[in-house]
Amino acid sequence: MQFLKLIVPSRSAIAHLRFVFSLFLMPVYLFAYSQSVAIHADAAMLVFLIWHLLAFPASNGYNSYFDKDEESIGLLDKPPMVDISLYYFSIMLEAAGFLLGFLVSWQFAFAVLIYGIMSKLYSHPSTRLKKYPIISFLTVFFFQGAFIYWTTYTALTGTSLFAGWDLNFVLAGCICSCLIGASYPLTQIYQHGEDGRRGDRTISMLLGYKGTFVFSGAMFATGILLSFFYWQRVDNSDNFYFFLMCAAPVFLFFNYWFYLVSGSTAHANYKNAMRLNFISAGCMLFYFGMLAYKSGHWLM
Repeated sequence: MQFLKLIVPSRSAIAHLRFVFSLFLMPVYLFAYSQSVAIHADAAMLVFLIWHLLAFPASNGYNSYFDKDEESIGLLDKPPMVDISLYYFSIMLEAAGFLLGFLVSWQFAFAVLIYGIMSKLYSHPSTRLKKYPIISFLTVFFFQGAFIYWTTYTALTGTSLFAGWDLNFVLAGCICSCLIGASYPLTQIYQHGEDGRRGDRTISMLLGYKGTFVFSGAMFATGILLSFFYWQRVDNSDNFYFFLMCAAPVFLFFNYWFYLVSGSTAHANYKNAMRLNFISAGCMLFYFGMLAYKSGHWLM
């Protein structure tokens, strides 16, 4: 019975895995899917399941176990107390993702392993990259953006991660990193108090409330600029203007929230952060989902 308590996830553990929150990273997968010339349908499904139902939730759970948040976190207004089953189950999910990755390719399997290692370095008390604002930002910026795009694209197309690099491939990954980099600091803006008590110094704490908005806005603007160059290079400027149209609701709420926070930092709260998260996720899922649909791969 004691062994089962360690490996069977409790209700609390399931909540902290935040499966829905991991789907906010789906636009990166959809972008890679849409830009792939030829896709193996079985690999496409497996790659999606490994990232979004195994690797990302495992990372969420592992981080939550060591954070032991008492105040609101992404999608959990009142997070339940963590228990040891969260720790072991998150590791089991990660191991399953790594082993299943070999059904796609050994390169993809090791990409999943590297992602898991970085999430541990980010969260574990002995390394706790989360304590260092610049390092933690760059870790998330790269590993949830460009790294996911590049490894997903090569897994979907059955190509090698060590060959076939060109400027378009690099630009696409950088666009993903900029979009992740724009949203990441804003997910921390309401947690300054709890992060500080835990000894973490996040990028949002370093920048301050207004600085967080300025930095996130600059990252988003950089992503837009790179997107312009990308779609010009692939001779499809319509997709760039479609991106601007889809991003308009995000831009409007972002500026409205910035205006509120400029008047009172009390508005830098969980409720507004989740509003922006859902607006951004919805708009980006629609945009990249349409790109994936227009690619024609859905017919395979």
